[in-house]
Amino acid sequence: MNSTEKEAHRLDAADPGHRHLFHVPPAEGGRYPQVAYLAGNSLGLQPRATRDELLADLDDWRRLGVEGHVEAGRPWLPYHELLTGPAARLVGARPAEVVVMNSLTVNLHLLMVSFYRPAGERTRIVIEDSAFPSDSYAVRSQARFHGLDPDATVVRLRPRDGEDTLRTRDVLDFLAAEGDTVALVLLGGVNYLTGELMDIPAITAAGRAAGAVVGWDLAHAVGNVPLALHDWDVDFAAWCSYKYLNSGPGALAGVFVHERHLGDPELPRFEGWWSTEATTRFEMTPVSRPPATVEAWQVSNPPIFAMGPVRTSLELFDSVGMPALRERSLRLTGWLERLLDEVTADRPLTVVTPRDPARRGCQLSVRIGVSARSEPGLRAPQSRTEGGWAGSANELTKRLRHEHGVIADAREPDIVRFAPVPLYSTYHDCWRVADALAASVEVQR
Repeated sequence: MNSTEKEAHRLDAADPGHRHLFHVPPAEGGRYPQVAYLAGNSLGLQPRATRDELLADLDDWRRLGVEGHVEAGRPWLPYHELLTGPAARLVGARPAEVVVMNSLTVNLHLLMVSFYRPAGERTRIVIEDSAFPSDSYAVRSQARFHGLDPDATVVRLRPRDGEDTLRTRDVLDFLAAEGDTVALVLLGGVNYLTGELMDIPAITAAGRAAGAVVGWDLAHAVGNVPLALHDWDVDFAAWCSYKYLNSGPGALAGVFVHERHLGDPELPRFEGWWSTEATTRFEMTPVSRPPATVEAWQVSNPPIFAMGPVRTSLELFDSVGMPALRERSLRLTGWLERLLDEVTADRPLTVVTPRDPARRGCQLSVRIGVSARSEPGLRAPQSRTEGGWAGSANELTKRLRHEHGVIADAREPDIVRFAPVPLYSTYHDCWRVADALAASVEVQR
């Protein structure tokens, strides 16, 4: 693949991205000093600016103590407001509709307090069968909280037999046929396992037309694909920021609530210290006066040192812009797809992510141990073959890392996920993925 490697270097020279703004870990194996990092859909790399900016916030605490709330270089009392504008621009929202707080599943629970209101025959919650486990646990526990049987309440929409991804048409048909029993639709914007980008505006419109509330888990969509939550009329959404937003492990998450719900006195909501109006917060009255913004969903005061890395990342996205990142993502992911096509043609490997660029972000998921000649996107029967790969997905990712310096991630038993992140991944990284797979998985005989 030497000629292809030269082409990768040529593409990188013409389309360099922003790798210089990030710390790239050293490789533990292979011929190159740095890893080919294709796991940004699990944990993004650290921006170079993060450390210095976080240390500056820490230094304000050292110098000022409690006075840092109003005298710090970035005062702590209104600190969360520094994140609001760039977060709103990133998800296509108005500033009053977005706040950064808590973690993803905590936020989903807080939002479902408001928006999952089962009544009469309208009790069901619709998710995708391959939803991230935390989402499954959350909706089942919400059903139990309301005294409902989660097995009867939670509807798990499955792909058609033999297919890996959920067709939008099937979601729309279900909502048209049974929408009068649905209280909440809560799907992943980009599926964590397959990398499929759902048709958020079409499904949102169908759900709301059926009388349901429609929310989205955007953990794998934010910072990956362009979003327009306000214009798409989404009721609510939540996302984490440690994947494509590169804000660090366990970083603070984000929340969107459409403005039509803001200031609604009939909407139930859990409240706390930070749920009341900022201008009257220190009057210390016993009754909250929530603002007509999404900040009414805040419960506790913001953790400043956890917010710093999120702010640094959001400012980076603001400076580069999602349109430019999406264009580079299409080029980079298309290049990886082309290389994987060559490798999977005669090996027991199948790309299960949709081939249509409009139906995916920058993640390509590869199933191992199936017929290499299955149609893309279809699950082929398992069969014993000579050659190929006899181990698990986890074992394959370990080999890629320790023998080739390629970091991807595994979802057992048989999916390996590769994410060429447009901010910092390179065409040469993609070439290294294909080269490492070719060396690790034998040709099927």
